[in-house]
Amino acid sequence: MERCNWAGSNENMQIYHDTIWGVPEYDDQRLFRKFVLDMNQAGLSWQTILNKSESFDQAYENFEIEKVAKFDEVKVEELMQNAGVIRNRRKIEAAIHNAQKILEMQATEMSFSDYLWGFTNHRVIDGQREVPATTELSDRIAKDLKKRGFKFVGSTTIYAFLQAVGIVNDHEKNCFRYEELQLK
Repeated sequence: MERCNWAGSNENMQIYHDTIWGVPEYDDQRLFRKFVLDMNQAGLSWQTILNKSESFDQAYENFEIEKVAKFDEVKVEELMQNAGVIRNRRKIEAAIHNAQKILEMQATEMSFSDYLWGFTNHRVIDGQREVPATTELSDRIAKDLKKRGFKFVGSTTIYAFLQAVGIVNDHEKNCFRYEELQLK
């Protein structure tokens, strides 16, 4: 069975590749989880984030948007002391702030899912074969998120997020997941 080259021989990366990465996601809470994890990956390897994912789930209350939106300074300090997560105050505060922004979006307009998928008319986009760090789509979404007040949403982070949640199918064409996910 052929996989994307980046999945390598590491079992955790292969499981992530085979079962999660690039699978279209529509649930706001699971989208938020991937959003925060990709935000935390900035400057780090995905393997680092993957190794800490269970700790992230515990520390961030299973990424329940309403709970994360209510994190206070005491919780921020607790997270800053937690070696199981990325202890970067700006990233922690951005996760809280972005949870609040998603709740505002849900209360006044639409779900986070409908917002994101609306950029592609709710269709999976066939990705680039020379996978770039950013695209016109990630630039547009990053710009709009910033306009809406979201933090830590650069185009590179957003492109990685779009790949992870299946909005962009960047599985290599010879990868067994490419065709399966192209049909979604």
